[in-house]
Amino acid sequence: MVIDTILWRRLDAPGHDACRLEQRDGGWQLDGTAVFRQDGVPARLTYQVKCDPEWHTQEGTVQGWVGGRSIDSHVRRTADGMWMLDGQVVPHLSDCVDLDLGFTPATNLFQLRRVALQVGQVAAVPVAWLDLPATTLALERVAQRYERRAENIYWYESPRFDYAASLEVRPTGFIHRYPDLWEVES
Repeated sequence: MVIDTILWRRLDAPGHDACRLEQRDGGWQLDGTAVFRQDGVPARLTYQVKCDPEWHTQEGTVQGWVGGRSIDSHVRRTADGMWMLDGQVVPHLSDCVDLDLGFTPATNLFQLRRVALQVGQVAAVPVAWLDLPATTLALERVAQRYERRAENIYWYESPRFDYAASLEVRPTGFIHRYPDLWEVES
């Protein structure tokens, strides 16, 4: 069953991202495609992330291209909390529950839904962040912090990127406005 669909416009570079959230097979599935400029070249990435009923990431795929480079990667989180990228164990991520794809605002939804903060509550949410550098994809731990300030407003901080902003969020958990980075197309 489709829960929500969304179309974002990128604000810091040319680009768009279309995504949909479905309840499926006793869990959740996110499917999307992002088209944007990365390091001066066009990119097209299709992604899919599956979560269990409690919003714990189980697996994700990213396929497409960045300039002349093809991308075809698979991320999996094992039942014992070990993260794997393309079949290789990635250490130092055991405290991460969520996969965050750095090229789309879609995956913030998982953290927000899983921690289910009430207004006034705060949560530190480290994520397994799939980076899109110039050579190959990398999966790394990135610290994030959310504070729910109103029904649809979260204060968000990511110290690694020196980024902090007030995020507007739809009831489903999709980010409506991600200042300086993404906003919903009207």
